[in-house]
Amino acid sequence: MTLSLSNAFDLVIFDWAGTMVDFGSRAPVIALVEAFGALGVTVTEAQARADMGLAKKDHVRNMLKMSAVIDAWREAHGAAPGEPEAEAIMAALQAPMLRAAEACAELIPGAAATATTLRDAGLKIASSTGYTREMMQAVLARAEQQGYRPDHVTCSGETAQGRPSPLMVYRACADLGVWPMSRVVKVDDAEVGVAEGRNAGCLTVGVAASGNGVGLSREAFASLEPADRERRVADSGARLKAAGANFVIDTVADLIPLLDAIAPQAA
Repeated sequence: MTLSLSNAFDLVIFDWAGTMVDFGSRAPVIALVEAFGALGVTVTEAQARADMGLAKKDHVRNMLKMSAVIDAWREAHGAAPGEPEAEAIMAALQAPMLRAAEACAELIPGAAATATTLRDAGLKIASSTGYTREMMQAVLARAEQQGYRPDHVTCSGETAQGRPSPLMVYRACADLGVWPMSRVVKVDDAEVGVAEGRNAGCLTVGVAASGNGVGLSREAFASLEPADRERRVADSGARLKAAGANFVIDTVADLIPLLDAIAPQAA
């Protein structure tokens, strides 16, 4: 096992919330709901989740294009929102996002062990995220305390375009000296992150159970009736496949068995 991985792959690029930390990708939802609320507008969790994985400013802009959010904003402020309102929300988002990101930065079970196994097999590890560098500081510190420290981190705003463009993936590969893209694996729980990986030409793995597609904390997920849990995970996986995932797993704990199985064909 595992040593054969280096025959097929050089680099694995992981997303953060919903993939390596924050089971259920809760932090961005908590922060977005609070930020909109601070400006007198109520948004739902479903509205906050619809564009998960985008750079946070793009995420906010897309929310402000939703008809229900436009109506709620107009009712609260007397006019439809535009770019100045997006800037206001971004300003209101900073403090709750920092708090929520740190509070929800517990590693998903199996994340640290998966990273260790990949590194022991000779692979490099990178990450890309819709979080800004400021938002990531506490997350990076808490992740390292729990045994996970990637070799490279690219954050929102550090490339000319965010997801679904492949530029964050390309930056990691350029900085780490990795090519061709067929030797890179992208792992992500959000559809836009899957699209990022496919646009880059990576082998792309969707994460169905721990991320945005189901959107439940670890405890809430475990408390579901088995049939309900299976249905939600299947629905999440189907959306990731439709977004272009080559393979779908439940959580990052399932990645090594998958890569071991496909490495002989990928080499």
